[in-house]
Amino acid sequence: MAFAKNRRRENRVDYWPGFVDALSTLLLAIIFLLSVFVIAQFLLSQEISGKDQVLNRLNLQIDELTDLLALERGNRQDLEDNLVNLQSSLSDTESERSRLAELLASGTGASSLANEKLGAITEELDEEKQLSQRARSQVELLNQQISALRRQIAALEDALEASENQDRESQTKIADLGKRLNVALAQRVQELNRYRSDFFGRLREILSDRSDIRIVGDRFVFQSEVLFAQGSGELNDNGKQDMLKVAEALLQIGNEIPDDIAWVLRVDGHTDNVPVSGNGRFADNWELSQSRALSVVKYFISQGIPATRLVAAGFGEFQPLEEGDSEEARGKNRRIELKLTER
Repeated sequence: MAFAKNRRRENRVDYWPGFVDALSTLLLAIIFLLSVFVIAQFLLSQEISGKDQVLNRLNLQIDELTDLLALERGNRQDLEDNLVNLQSSLSDTESERSRLAELLASGTGASSLANEKLGAITEELDEEKQLSQRARSQVELLNQQISALRRQIAALEDALEASENQDRESQTKIADLGKRLNVALAQRVQELNRYRSDFFGRLREILSDRSDIRIVGDRFVFQSEVLFAQGSGELNDNGKQDMLKVAEALLQIGNEIPDDIAWVLRVDGHTDNVPVSGNGRFADNWELSQSRALSVVKYFISQGIPATRLVAAGFGEFQPLEEGDSEEARGKNRRIELKLTER
């Protein structure tokens, strides 16, 4: 009677580890999506930073051209003032020459002195006319330069506006890309979860009569004593038979999973907390757990499972299912775990 009760207790499915593993899977998916979001934000900040640098250079060029335009305007105003002064002086000189010409015509006064003065005034008048002509040429040149500067400023303002529009479009595209990427990742996670459920459902059917094989969340747990001799890292014959069933189920479900889903079967080796002697093949529990996981992976490869779909990992005694030094706890901790997950 006591034996029957103990047997029922051993066959009872422990749902709590499964619940914990489900939460862990959900947490990993959330962390992955947050990582993608952070990367997208980093790329967005990099592009925005580049746009800001371009905008700053354009604004600097506009400021320089604006200052140059103000300087040219000041120079033109000075030349226009000089031109006005020259024209006023020229008008005065013309008036004085006219009066001298009238005096000469009337024959009054000293004609020779008047002629000399008239000649000097004429020369001065010619010089002022030349200065006036040069001033007009300079004013015209400045007007042309100002027009060219205005065209450059207009072109820079157009380029600045186009850059701002492009920047807004880039931000919109990046935001849209991030949303679509999040949706695609969520779909991929859901799709892989569905195939994982199918795979473990088939394994449950195949291995349902085995009390030494447990289901912990989304992992199948094989006790090491079923697969390996004590202290050995090589699969025994019984272990190969068990792994053959797993390989057949994995090959069947693997053909159904789309190629664009990066899935792998992770084989994790675990030991108890009893140190190895160190005098044999393995120096410590790390090496023993890694060797056992690798032995299972190589057997799967020999059965036709692609090596790119397999991962071997050894955890030694550092990921126990149960704490404590009892033989029951150590027996549960000596195990091989199989998990279908993302690469």
